[in-house]
Amino acid sequence: MRTMRLRTVHPVLWAGWAALAAGAVLCVLGWYGVSGERFAERQLPYLASCTVPGAALIVAGSVLITHGRGALAAARVEELYGLLVAAEPDGPEPGTASAAAPLAVSGELLMVPGGTLWHRADCPLVAGKAEAVPVDAKLVRGGELSPCPICEPAEADD
Repeated sequence: MRTMRLRTVHPVLWAGWAALAAGAVLCVLGWYGVSGERFAERQLPYLASCTVPGAALIVAGSVLITHGRGALAAARVEELYGLLVAAEPDGPEPGTASAAAPLAVSGELLMVPGGTLWHRADCPLVAGKAEAVPVDAKLVRGGELSPCPICEPAEADD
């Protein structure tokens, strides 16, 4: 997976660097030709044949390099996603009872002082945290605390 995508990206990067270098060389040649001529009508051929195409090649090379690096970053993200998907354990089929088992089932509700969510005691976000305290019912009723989206405590549990 990785080598297929990266092999198509490298030519774009090389083409970008080559266009950038060729544009720089043409600009230097145009400048050198213009600097040797005293009259403007003798400078125009150098501008038309070297400097303008050189500037266009520099712009094109910059665009190719930017596109190549973006494609390279996208290829790396795809590779990491493939590794993440491949690393997932083979679990039960969706729809079975064990797949629908809740993450946290404790009846005790906790909150972290200064936080905006309330959690079940065995929620992975508060489990083992010494600063977690029991939920103040006034904060829940007042709407200052929301249920945790991970452990999803029911509002009837408070």
